[in-house]
Amino acid sequence: MSWSSPLPSSAPSPAPSPLPSPAPEPIGVPVFPPLRVRGSRHRLRRAVRRRRRAMAAGLAVAAAALAAVGARAPGRTDPGPADPGAVAATTAGAQQRNAAPPPAREAVDVVSAPVRIADAETVRLLRPGDRVDVIAAPDSPSGGAGAAHLVTSGARVTDVPRPRGPSSDEGALVVLSVPRATATTLAGAGATSRLVVTFAESH
Repeated sequence: MSWSSPLPSSAPSPAPSPLPSPAPEPIGVPVFPPLRVRGSRHRLRRAVRRRRRAMAAGLAVAAAALAAVGARAPGRTDPGPADPGAVAATTAGAQQRNAAPPPAREAVDVVSAPVRIADAETVRLLRPGDRVDVIAAPDSPSGGAGAAHLVTSGARVTDVPRPRGPSSDEGALVVLSVPRATATTLAGAGATSRLVVTFAESH
Protein backbone atom coordinates (compact mmCIF):
# COMPACT_ATOMS: atom_id res chain seq x y z
CA MET A 1 0.00 0.00 0.00
CA SER A 2 1.51 3.23 -1.07
CA TRP A 3 1.08 6.51 0.67
CA SER A 4 1.12 9.65 -1.27
CA SER A 5 2.84 12.65 0.33
CA PRO A 6 0.49 15.49 0.99
CA LEU A 7 0.92 18.62 -1.08
CA PRO A 8 2.50 21.45 0.75
CA SER A 9 0.00 24.02 1.82
CA SER A 10 0.64 27.48 0.48
CA ALA A 11 1.11 29.94 3.45
CA PRO A 12 0.08 33.56 2.89
CA SER A 13 3.08 35.90 2.38
CA PRO A 14 3.43 38.76 4.89
CA ALA A 15 2.24 42.17 3.78
CA PRO A 16 5.01 44.68 3.02
CA SER A 17 5.62 47.29 5.80
CA PRO A 18 4.69 50.83 4.88
CA LEU A 19 7.54 53.25 4.11
CA PRO A 20 8.43 55.72 6.92
CA SER A 21 7.04 59.18 6.45
CA PRO A 22 9.66 61.87 5.79
CA ALA A 23 10.79 64.01 8.79
CA PRO A 24 9.29 67.49 8.92
CA GLU A 25 11.54 70.37 7.97
CA PRO A 26 13.06 72.29 10.93
CA ILE A 27 11.28 75.47 11.81
CA GLY A 28 13.45 78.39 12.94
CA VAL A 29 12.81 79.92 16.38
CA PRO A 30 12.10 83.65 16.07
CA VAL A 31 14.40 86.03 17.97
CA PHE A 32 12.55 87.95 20.68
CA PRO A 33 13.82 91.30 22.04
CA PRO A 34 15.04 91.30 25.67
CA LEU A 35 12.35 91.65 28.24
CA ARG A 36 12.54 94.94 30.11
CA VAL A 37 10.64 95.79 33.23
CA ARG A 38 9.26 99.26 32.97
CA GLY A 39 8.49 101.53 35.84
CA SER A 40 11.25 100.36 38.26
CA ARG A 41 13.43 103.41 37.61
CA HIS A 42 10.56 105.79 38.25
CA ARG A 43 9.68 104.03 41.49
CA LEU A 44 13.29 104.30 42.67
CA ARG A 45 13.39 108.02 41.93
CA ARG A 46 10.15 108.56 43.81
CA ALA A 47 11.51 106.72 46.83
CA VAL A 48 14.69 108.84 46.83
CA ARG A 49 12.68 112.05 46.56
CA ARG A 50 10.45 111.05 49.44
CA ARG A 51 13.46 110.26 51.61
CA ARG A 52 15.06 113.62 50.83
CA ARG A 53 11.87 115.46 51.67
CA ALA A 54 11.61 113.62 54.97
CA MET A 55 15.22 114.48 55.88
CA ALA A 56 14.71 118.15 54.96
CA ALA A 57 11.58 118.32 57.08
CA GLY A 58 13.41 116.76 60.04
CA LEU A 59 16.28 119.25 59.77
CA ALA A 60 13.84 122.16 59.60
CA VAL A 61 12.06 120.98 62.74
CA ALA A 62 15.38 120.57 64.60
CA ALA A 63 16.53 124.06 63.58
CA ALA A 64 13.26 125.59 64.73
CA ALA A 65 13.55 123.81 68.09
CA LEU A 66 17.11 125.05 68.62
CA ALA A 67 16.10 128.60 67.74
CA ALA A 68 13.24 128.47 70.24
CA VAL A 69 15.54 127.16 73.00
CA GLY A 70 18.12 129.87 72.30
CA ALA A 71 15.49 132.59 72.43
CA ARG A 72 14.31 131.38 75.86
CA ALA A 73 17.85 131.09 77.31
CA PRO A 74 18.11 133.07 80.59
CA GLY A 75 20.51 135.99 80.89
CA ARG A 76 20.66 136.62 77.15
CA THR A 77 20.00 140.18 76.11
CA ASP A 78 19.49 141.64 72.69
CA PRO A 79 22.51 143.74 71.75
CA GLY A 80 20.29 146.06 69.78
CA PRO A 81 21.21 147.92 66.63
CA ALA A 82 24.86 148.82 66.19
CA ASP A 83 25.95 152.42 66.59
CA PRO A 84 26.58 153.85 63.10
CA GLY A 85 29.31 156.15 64.45
CA ALA A 86 31.22 153.29 66.07
CA VAL A 87 30.94 151.17 62.94
CA ALA A 88 32.22 154.03 60.79
CA ALA A 89 35.15 154.68 63.15
CA THR A 90 36.12 151.01 63.18
CA THR A 91 35.95 150.82 59.39
CA ALA A 92 38.04 153.98 58.98
CA GLY A 93 40.69 152.68 61.39
CA ALA A 94 40.92 149.37 59.53
CA GLN A 95 41.30 151.18 56.21
CA GLN A 96 44.08 153.37 57.60
CA ARG A 97 45.96 150.34 58.93
CA ASN A 98 45.68 148.60 55.58
CA ALA A 99 46.73 151.69 53.63
CA ALA A 100 49.71 152.54 55.86
CA PRO A 101 52.98 151.36 54.25
CA PRO A 102 55.18 149.01 56.27
CA PRO A 103 57.99 150.67 58.19
CA ALA A 104 61.13 150.93 56.12
CA ARG A 105 64.11 148.95 57.32
CA GLU A 106 67.17 150.89 58.26
CA ALA A 107 69.90 150.52 55.67
CA VAL A 108 72.97 148.76 57.05
CA ASP A 109 76.32 150.12 55.87
CA VAL A 110 78.25 146.98 54.87
CA VAL A 111 81.98 147.19 54.18
CA SER A 112 84.74 144.77 53.20
CA ALA A 113 87.14 144.41 56.11
CA PRO A 114 90.55 142.70 55.74
CA VAL A 115 91.20 140.66 58.87
CA ARG A 116 94.45 138.93 59.75
CA ILE A 117 93.85 135.44 61.10
CA ALA A 118 96.54 133.88 63.28
CA ASP A 119 96.29 130.38 61.77
CA ALA A 120 97.28 130.57 58.08
CA GLU A 121 96.42 126.90 57.48
CA THR A 122 92.82 127.56 58.47
CA VAL A 123 92.60 130.49 56.07
CA ARG A 124 93.64 128.22 53.19
CA LEU A 125 90.49 126.18 53.77
CA LEU A 126 88.22 129.19 53.28
CA ARG A 127 86.46 130.01 50.02
CA PRO A 128 84.47 133.09 48.97
CA GLY A 129 80.90 132.74 50.15
CA ASP A 130 81.74 130.82 53.33
CA ARG A 131 80.29 131.98 56.65
CA VAL A 132 82.69 132.19 59.58
CA ASP A 133 82.71 133.17 63.23
CA VAL A 134 85.62 135.36 64.37
CA ILE A 135 86.95 134.75 67.89
CA ALA A 136 89.50 136.91 69.70
CA ALA A 137 91.98 135.01 71.88
CA PRO A 138 94.61 136.45 74.23
CA ASP A 139 97.83 137.43 72.48
CA SER A 140 99.99 135.69 75.09
CA PRO A 141 100.35 131.90 74.79
CA SER A 142 99.37 131.45 78.44
CA GLY A 143 96.22 133.52 78.34
CA GLY A 144 93.79 133.17 81.18
CA ALA A 145 90.91 130.77 80.90
CA GLY A 146 87.73 132.32 79.59
CA ALA A 147 89.53 135.32 78.07
CA ALA A 148 88.57 134.39 74.48
CA HIS A 149 85.37 135.98 73.23
CA LEU A 150 83.28 136.04 70.07
CA VAL A 151 83.75 139.17 67.98
CA THR A 152 81.25 138.48 65.19
CA SER A 153 79.30 135.51 63.86
CA GLY A 154 78.14 134.57 60.38
CA ALA A 155 80.49 136.94 58.55
CA ARG A 156 80.63 136.24 54.82
CA VAL A 157 84.01 135.64 53.19
CA THR A 158 84.41 137.75 50.05
CA ASP A 159 88.07 137.12 49.22
CA VAL A 160 91.05 135.05 50.35
CA PRO A 161 94.21 136.83 49.11
CA ARG A 162 97.14 134.64 48.21
CA PRO A 163 100.17 135.03 50.46
CA ARG A 164 103.08 136.87 48.85
CA GLY A 165 105.70 134.62 50.38
CA PRO A 166 106.00 131.44 52.38
CA SER A 167 103.68 131.10 55.34
CA SER A 168 104.92 132.68 58.53
CA ASP A 169 103.78 133.05 62.08
CA GLU A 170 102.03 136.30 61.19
CA GLY A 171 99.02 134.39 59.86
CA ALA A 172 97.08 135.19 56.69
CA LEU A 173 94.58 137.75 55.49
CA VAL A 174 90.92 137.14 54.75
CA VAL A 175 88.38 139.73 53.56
CA LEU A 176 85.01 139.67 55.33
CA SER A 177 81.79 141.48 54.45
CA VAL A 178 80.51 142.96 57.72
CA PRO A 179 78.72 146.10 58.94
CA ARG A 180 80.91 149.13 59.49
CA ALA A 181 80.57 148.94 63.28
CA THR A 182 81.66 145.28 63.24
CA ALA A 183 84.67 146.18 61.06
CA THR A 184 85.75 148.70 63.70
CA THR A 185 85.42 146.06 66.42
CA LEU A 186 87.47 143.58 64.38
CA ALA A 187 90.23 146.14 63.86
CA GLY A 188 90.44 146.85 67.58
CA ALA A 189 90.40 143.15 68.48
CA GLY A 190 93.13 142.38 65.93
CA ALA A 191 95.41 145.00 67.50
CA THR A 192 95.25 143.46 70.98
CA SER A 193 94.40 139.78 70.40
CA ARG A 194 94.97 136.88 68.07
CA LEU A 195 91.98 136.30 65.81
CA VAL A 196 90.84 132.83 64.81
CA VAL A 197 87.92 131.73 62.63
CA THR A 198 85.56 128.80 62.73
CA PHE A 199 83.05 127.74 60.12
CA ALA A 200 79.59 129.00 61.00
CA GLU A 201 76.59 126.70 60.76
CA SER A 202 74.52 127.32 57.62
CA HIS A 203 70.94 128.46 58.27
